[in-house]
Amino acid sequence: MSERLAVKHPLGAALGALVAEGKTKKIHLVKGSSDLVMVVAKDDITAGDGAKHDIIPDKGQLATATTSNVFRLLKACGLPVAFTEQDSAISFSAPKCEMLPYEVVVRREAHGSYLKRNPHLAKGQLFPQAIVEFYLKTKDKNWKGKPLICDDPLIVYAQEAKQIRLFNPAKPMQGQEPFLVLPQSDVFGRADEWKFCLDMARIARQAFLVLEKAWQLEGGTLVDLKVEFGFDSKGNLLLADVIDNDSWRVIESGAYIDKQVYRDGGALDDVAAKYRHVADVTGRFHVPRQRIVLWRGSEKDKTEAFSEALGELADLMTVVTCSVHKEPVAAAGILHRMVQEIPDCVIIAYIGRSNGAGPTLSAMSTVPVITVPASIKEFPDDLWSSLRAPSAVPVMTVLEPANAVLAALQILSGRNPRLYAHVRGEIENRTVNTIAL
Repeated sequence: MSERLAVKHPLGAALGALVAEGKTKKIHLVKGSSDLVMVVAKDDITAGDGAKHDIIPDKGQLATATTSNVFRLLKACGLPVAFTEQDSAISFSAPKCEMLPYEVVVRREAHGSYLKRNPHLAKGQLFPQAIVEFYLKTKDKNWKGKPLICDDPLIVYAQEAKQIRLFNPAKPMQGQEPFLVLPQSDVFGRADEWKFCLDMARIARQAFLVLEKAWQLEGGTLVDLKVEFGFDSKGNLLLADVIDNDSWRVIESGAYIDKQVYRDGGALDDVAAKYRHVADVTGRFHVPRQRIVLWRGSEKDKTEAFSEALGELADLMTVVTCSVHKEPVAAAGILHRMVQEIPDCVIIAYIGRSNGAGPTLSAMSTVPVITVPASIKEFPDDLWSSLRAPSAVPVMTVLEPANAVLAALQILSGRNPRLYAHVRGEIENRTVNTIAL
């Protein structure tokens, strides 16, 4: 261990053997554990596969802070990440992973090498469905003894032929033939690894969506993201390595605030200031406390349809049973108390017989109220008591429980990266990019 790490790392005694070292970090075993490693950041910054190399004082601290902030958010959103806790200013602990030889890139806009492969697109071309690409991680233009024309080539997997086709990521794709075709056995470490590639694409896209919303809430625009994956000792696929300011492109006030500034020749002081700014901003990333209140008039109003529509998000829902008509004072007290406890909420009023409860709740609170007439099929005229609301009663009426749940999630997702990733992910599953790719 270097003198610098020995001095700066307060847990130096916990550092075991060096497992791996890259251009910007070292990975050590944690003493006394066979399943944990410590990822120690360096102050190095590189570009062009190491052709450009500088030292930025405290970059390791900023990178560790950013990665820890990001991984904590992703973990809170339910993503499988290789992160345990931040152990010091320049290190965090994580499950030991058998890393997979891929860089997975998710793109919302066309920047960087994507423009070189698709020169017919304008910089910043927006993709309604985020694009996921795989690159083979290589070193010194070599893959298992086979010479390559470039490092980190773009991968196209031909499943039927069981082949991995490699392309130059800096050349136009139209008319380009693969410069090397490998049997999948030369790349895949497992017979079913192509199935894990589908999981990697899904997790990477979900991580992007979480971070896309987190950056939107802070005034930034995440345009692309690079992540890596590995298997822990139990065989679980985890999003691993790091996600710091070298891992994405983020635009703020029309300018990059990420490593692109360094790639473009920016002054080191300016690069350092942007890295410090990003570490500060990501420190505000969080999942807010929110709630969906399902209000019913009696036990006869069943809630299963709403729980099923929420699925894995069912923890958001709290059921209240109180007749707004028979117990108006009690109902008002319950309503005000719940909004006081968690102000960021949406109320779904699911009431049989008299549907006026939804408008009444809407008139008494500042939170959105969605009414779902429970008796609409038997008594369609009941709908009018929800639709023909008086002035200053902005109640919304939705007939289907599943759509009411989705409307509530859409309202809350504007401030919640977890919910945004869920709602936007479902939309992107059915979205098609209409531009020529």
